[in-house]
Amino acid sequence: MSISAQFLSILSGPNRFRLTRWASLVPKIGALEPELQQLGDEQLRKRSLSLRYRAKSGEPLGRLLVEGFALVREAARRTLNMRHFDVQLLGGIAMFNRSIVEMQTGEGKTLTATLPLYLYALAGKGCHLATVNDYLARRDAEWMEPIYKALGLSVGVIETPMGQPERRKSYGCDITYGTAKEFGFDFLRDRLLLRRIQEGQTDLLGGMLGNQGGSNEKPVQGDPYFALVDEADSILIDEARTPLIISALPSEEEKLAVECYKWSASIIAEFEEDEDYEYDHEKRTVELTREGRQKARLIDKPEALDTVGMVNIYQYLERAILVDREYIFERQYVVRDGEIVIVDEFTGRLAEGRKWRDGIHQAVEAKQGVEVTVATGQAARITIQDFFLRYDRLAGMTGTAMGSARELRKIYRCHVLPIPTNRPAIRRRLPSAVFGTAGERWEAVAEEVDKLHAEGRPILIGTRSIDKSELLAKLLDDRGLNYQILNANHVEEEAEIVAGAGVPGKITVSTNMAGRGTDIKLGPGVAEMGGLHVICTEMHDASRIDRQLIGRCGRQGDPGTYRQYLALDDDLLLGGMGPEKAKKLKALGERSQGPFDRFVKLFRKAQKKVERRHFRQRKQLMYYEKERKKMQRQMGQDPYLDTAGS
Repeated sequence: MSISAQFLSILSGPNRFRLTRWASLVPKIGALEPELQQLGDEQLRKRSLSLRYRAKSGEPLGRLLVEGFALVREAARRTLNMRHFDVQLLGGIAMFNRSIVEMQTGEGKTLTATLPLYLYALAGKGCHLATVNDYLARRDAEWMEPIYKALGLSVGVIETPMGQPERRKSYGCDITYGTAKEFGFDFLRDRLLLRRIQEGQTDLLGGMLGNQGGSNEKPVQGDPYFALVDEADSILIDEARTPLIISALPSEEEKLAVECYKWSASIIAEFEEDEDYEYDHEKRTVELTREGRQKARLIDKPEALDTVGMVNIYQYLERAILVDREYIFERQYVVRDGEIVIVDEFTGRLAEGRKWRDGIHQAVEAKQGVEVTVATGQAARITIQDFFLRYDRLAGMTGTAMGSARELRKIYRCHVLPIPTNRPAIRRRLPSAVFGTAGERWEAVAEEVDKLHAEGRPILIGTRSIDKSELLAKLLDDRGLNYQILNANHVEEEAEIVAGAGVPGKITVSTNMAGRGTDIKLGPGVAEMGGLHVICTEMHDASRIDRQLIGRCGRQGDPGTYRQYLALDDDLLLGGMGPEKAKKLKALGERSQGPFDRFVKLFRKAQKKVERRHFRQRKQLMYYEKERKKMQRQMGQDPYLDTAGS
């Protein structure tokens, strides 16, 4: 299908100009198709290698785009029996031109990525594709590798358990797939290593870097050239609130802190809200009152705490109270093998290796009674923003970018562009339903599932957290319904379950992980029944997460429907409207019989307020990091390594 003139006509300003100009290249790429189809495999490879020679000789990559993209399209057709649609070519051209593209679910982002990756790889400087987890990095690399191999390029993968020699080999390939987190930590480890080499201390910290001997004492990464970020909104916005940090060795003071965490977790039940402490719902902060501080002074303490000042004691108690209120088991975290593992609020997946900052992680460990890890100092640190801005060229792709276009453009200096769908989207939105209480909402969800299941339609139900998916599962059990549940455990199984969620009569309950990375194909006869039905059981803090879940139905012109279920005691109203308004709405829901559908706009307003707050937090982090780096450069220090006390 050619690029829709109707689509281009509804765009305005620079976006329309850019896409119209780039769309003119698509027929030129198509014109080379008959000629390339006549070539043998070896001739196709030679044609690619001649392009590589021209790129390394200094010819601008833009001049090689038409032929390069035509070669990738032909290689994909031969090796994978997948031919790039015209809209995918347009997406590839946009990404080559430093854009973050919004492509709807099922439009083939993984295949589209091969186009800019191939073209930039011709320069021989290495290209990185950053995605959200190890499984997707490995899957996409292995899936697309035949295309690159047919054109004479090598592909590597970076995964968490890898040692330095394997990493170096993967980074040495023309194209490297991995997670943003691993790319960032490798940069920091290289930075630490280069400093040690400079200071003649190449044996120190070797264990931390995973080295086996002196022969491996060299950096694994080359200079940052081109990065393509998959699920760009998730990585560049959602994860940008937490810097990547490599810890230093603990001091005696930090070991003493463990005792403080344990003690404060054990006594917070004695502290009452409004009497002993005040809680700010919007800022999510706790402050002890005068009475609370007096109670803290008089309460019995272990001997080890005698050397700890009262100001610090107050801080430990305030942190413990905050954690007790805000960090909920099986919502924000799970306990696995005696360790606290964070559940990523935006993907619903386990965030392996990540820890909360400012002592929050240790306070959660103390709350759950597991071993409290020492909150160490920082040996090296970088933010996601800083890391990706180091690349000469940056691009991205996601199903939900336009809502964050201003932020992405301002911070990462990238155009944000919508790419038309290959076939018109025909998913239908059913009226949202608002209930007085969460209990009524869950009963209504179970009722709708029961009804649609009887018709044979597949249903995907998205929940905000693990505990809520378990609650819904119990209601479905009570009705004798068979379902599959996804709870942030095994990503490989997750992909398999999500991919099969379009089979007739299938019921899938999932945290919002179902919104990322895996296509749902409809089983036989499902399209005739109306396609996949998606149930959103709550609004998320970011509208993009809701859109990701909704995008699971109606892919590639398939039919599909979705409905949003809400309740007046939802957490979103508390976070967005504040405790007073949330309290009134909750009371209204408990004492009145609905309907409450008139409040749908209020939920959207609350969501926007939460989104703005998160945006401010990211801006504050950026400002703080900018000022910190500026100060350290003035002092002649390395802004990524000299982070103690920051």
